[in-house]
Amino acid sequence: MARIARLPDIVANKISAGEVVQRPASVVKEILENAIDAGASKITVAIKDAGKELIRIVDNGAGMVREDALLCVERFATSKITGVEDLDSLQSLGFRGEALASICSVSHFELKTRTAKATLGLRLRYEGGVLAEESGVQGEQGTTITVRNLFYNVPARRKFLKSNATEYNHIFEIVKSFVLAYPEIEWRMYSDDEELFHVKSPDILERLNVFYGDDFSAGMIELSEENDYLSIRGFLGKPAMQKRRKLDQYFFINRRIVQNRMLSQAVQQAYGDLLVERQTPFVLLFLSIDPSRVDVNVHPAKLEIRFDDERNVRNMFYPVVKRAIQLHDFSPDLEVTERDQLLSGQGSQSAFRKLSFPDIPHRAMTTDDLYRNYREGAFAEPEPSRFSPLHQAAMFPNQGGAGYAVPSSNLREGDEGLSSFLLAPLYDDDALPNPKDVEPKIWQLHNKYLICQIKTGLMIIDQHVAHERVLYERAVEVMNQNVPNSQQLLFPQKVEFRPWEYEIFEGIRDDLYRLGFNLRLFGNKTIMIEGVPQDVKPGTEVTILQDMIAEYQDNASKLKLEKRDNLAKSYSCRNAIMAGQKLSLEEMRSLIDNLFATREPYSCPHGRPVIIKLSLDQLDKMFGRK
Repeated sequence: MARIARLPDIVANKISAGEVVQRPASVVKEILENAIDAGASKITVAIKDAGKELIRIVDNGAGMVREDALLCVERFATSKITGVEDLDSLQSLGFRGEALASICSVSHFELKTRTAKATLGLRLRYEGGVLAEESGVQGEQGTTITVRNLFYNVPARRKFLKSNATEYNHIFEIVKSFVLAYPEIEWRMYSDDEELFHVKSPDILERLNVFYGDDFSAGMIELSEENDYLSIRGFLGKPAMQKRRKLDQYFFINRRIVQNRMLSQAVQQAYGDLLVERQTPFVLLFLSIDPSRVDVNVHPAKLEIRFDDERNVRNMFYPVVKRAIQLHDFSPDLEVTERDQLLSGQGSQSAFRKLSFPDIPHRAMTTDDLYRNYREGAFAEPEPSRFSPLHQAAMFPNQGGAGYAVPSSNLREGDEGLSSFLLAPLYDDDALPNPKDVEPKIWQLHNKYLICQIKTGLMIIDQHVAHERVLYERAVEVMNQNVPNSQQLLFPQKVEFRPWEYEIFEGIRDDLYRLGFNLRLFGNKTIMIEGVPQDVKPGTEVTILQDMIAEYQDNASKLKLEKRDNLAKSYSCRNAIMAGQKLSLEEMRSLIDNLFATREPYSCPHGRPVIIKLSLDQLDKMFGRK
């Protein structure tokens, strides 16, 4: 007896659903693609319980006759292609004929549709892929698809869905990408019966302002280039609009949203040193290319694509982006507002306060051998370097034996680190200062790393992760010890949250208060920031809070962290000084002292190294002295 049997269609559809329908956002994406392919000029998206309870998408497209409506939920039934050769000239978003069959098999599925010629529409209702009801219905031209109780008959898959905030965020990002890609379509979206947006304007810049705030479009660099092989148009964000999330990078190939590592890396390299560590620019780019040169049949989700000649595409894409960035003037316009003037008195202290580490009960001290080595290194001078005025006059005859090696007027701008060494006092052997009165030598390299002379050589400190460690341990102590840590704002700041952000805020609200955020509800999903932790730099209050919530959500989806630990990591990561930020000598000393006052000064909260040491013995070997 044969052991191999053909699987029933219902089983095959459920297996296929595991690849095509990974989460509620997958359902939204597939149905929206069908609505766009149907020629809709108006599309409405409504969800409940982050798509787990309900997904309804209404379009005014061409609609379907009864035969097509019954076939559209059959596996491998499609109107987009008829043969394999059509894949080389694909103009539609959908083409496989798997999506609706997969969605229908794992939900309570309802389809209403009417064509322009029909006087009565058609309603089909399915339960787990089986037709349960067919009836006529009144309605406008177009198609309405309703998906209820997604994965109700696949409990293992439903169990692995993430929180409502995560699933909602995935849906919102998918819808947003379509709204930006198809400005000729009028879009409306609801979540739990609340209207999130209604976008009519065909202007992409106006649509960007809807999603990212007023005047966001003012920070865009427009790009347009076309040749016989490839056309590129769209917008790039100025470096001041850097993000840590690549969710705000949109690449469309023939108006299909895609994920492509080569394009992302090319943009990152084109910006080069304009970007600081771990940040990415905002990108909204549309690439048009002959469909025969692109393979979209790579993955069931249709997000991945392959070019027939990726190197050629990169060689055309990279110079266009690079040239657009190089030709743009990135110098900011400085405007002094009344608020800036009122805050100017405390602003002068903000940079130093940002690096401070006020006393906290039960704070640990780790003044170990390395820290003593660092403090003693201030006086660790090799004997030959102690020149007398007579030696100086011989080496620098133009200086007349002055007590400094080089006059400051001859130093080039940007040589401050070198000058702090060259301008150090040179003493006679019988006039050496007291070691307690000498501060360790510190230099800032490329506004990113701190180089310190220690008794046995030198140590290099990453200023960003060092400050992360300081802020992280302080945040943990403050929340655990309930130490007052809030500084009231002269002008409260208003923050309007998206629904998923507000849900996260509600979950961490009490710990935000312990951390030092004094927040007051101000209407629906809107809060007023009336006080912030002392480390928050004036003018960044809204950005810090929003970035913290984004980081918290990202950590929650990838790592299994205790709530307060996650919040402390998010706060320290978003609030720490960044690579590229110039520090004064006093700030550098304060940062190093505070770093060695932490429990674990050698690694950041995410595990990256903070300090690298290089001994004199190692240097001697490198220079062939040993």
